[in-house]
Amino acid sequence: MIVVSMTCYFRHLKEVFSKADIKVTSNNKREIDKVIHGLVGVEYKRCPDIWREIKRRLAQDEAGFVFALQQAWKSR
Repeated sequence: MIVVSMTCYFRHLKEVFSKADIKVTSNNKREIDKVIHGLVGVEYKRCPDIWREIKRRLAQDEAGFVFALQQAWKSR
C-alpha cells in the first residue's frame, strides 16, 4: 500500500506558492516541504510547529518570506 504524505499547511499557501512561482505537484510536494522546514528552521515533519512559524513570518513580512522561499527553492 502506498501512502501519500500530505502536509497540513500547503492548502493555506496556494497564493504564496503562486507568488514564489512554485508549482506544487505530487512529485515535488515532499521536497518543497523540506525546503520550507529548512527555511524557517523547524525540525522536519513537525506540522503544527512549521505552520505556526510560517504564519508568524507571513504576518511580519509576507513579501520577504515569498522571496526567501523562491530563492531557497531555486537553489536546492
